[in-house]
Amino acid sequence: MRLLGRRSTPRVPADTTPGSTRVRATGIRVERAGRPVLDRVDLAIRAGELHALVGPNGAGKSTLLAAVSGDLPLAAGTVEVDGRPLAEWSAVELAMRRAVLTQRSVLSFPFAVVEVVRMGRAPWAGRPEEAHDDAVVAETMRRCDVIRFAARPFPSLSGGEQARAALARVLAQRAGVLLLDEPTAALDLHHQELVMRIARDRAAAGDAVVVVLHDLALAGAYADRVTLLADGRVRAAGHPDTVLTAPLLSEVYRHDIEVVPHPDTRLPLVVPRRRGPARTTRVTEE
Repeated sequence: MRLLGRRSTPRVPADTTPGSTRVRATGIRVERAGRPVLDRVDLAIRAGELHALVGPNGAGKSTLLAAVSGDLPLAAGTVEVDGRPLAEWSAVELAMRRAVLTQRSVLSFPFAVVEVVRMGRAPWAGRPEEAHDDAVVAETMRRCDVIRFAARPFPSLSGGEQARAALARVLAQRAGVLLLDEPTAALDLHHQELVMRIARDRAAAGDAVVVVLHDLALAGAYADRVTLLADGRVRAAGHPDTVLTAPLLSEVYRHDIEVVPHPDTRLPLVVPRRRGPARTTRVTEE
């Protein structure tokens, strides 16, 4: 007699080739109180790419990331991970394949930072990969610049420190798909660049990385592909040079925007046009 239910041994992710589609969302529709917040959205997340989701507040960026990760029910559409519908993977199998960083990490107990980061290794418990737990935790903490407060309780950290500790946990999971919701939002300039360099390095190593960003200059500097959302739909998708254009951004953000190349790197700098001087007087110190 065949027993129903999930197999006891999780299916470990297979090796992927650069450019292969790890996650494909087709015709996504998400509703809240009967109102669509995403409608007919397609998204392909490819190995070896850093894919930025950008758009104004309320455009649907975080909602799309949650739908793709399987954390939101769909009113319509499908999401596949490694060629299979989300529902065909167990929770452990999904955790082996994709790691999710949400905007806020809330812990009810005062776990030390090192314990929080170690939680990312949970999907590999009881497997040969578990032998690497200590090395992986140490490396991700070093990369995210959280070693110096490894023993401190997570709730005692500043917002930026918590954000980096949460990212370290996600990286420790060693999933091949990273879904990062505004990982730079609470960070100073140095740590914004640190986090984006980490994301860039993970993509270069073959991971599929999606980052929700408000800073369009970061998207232009680091992303291989950009999807611009507005009012729950995709307005444009493609190379940053074709998406981050002044006419399109000015229309979507409802503000005059200028896009100029950086004088050294030639990467796009996105600058809002300001009507009149931002400062009317200059204060001099005696």
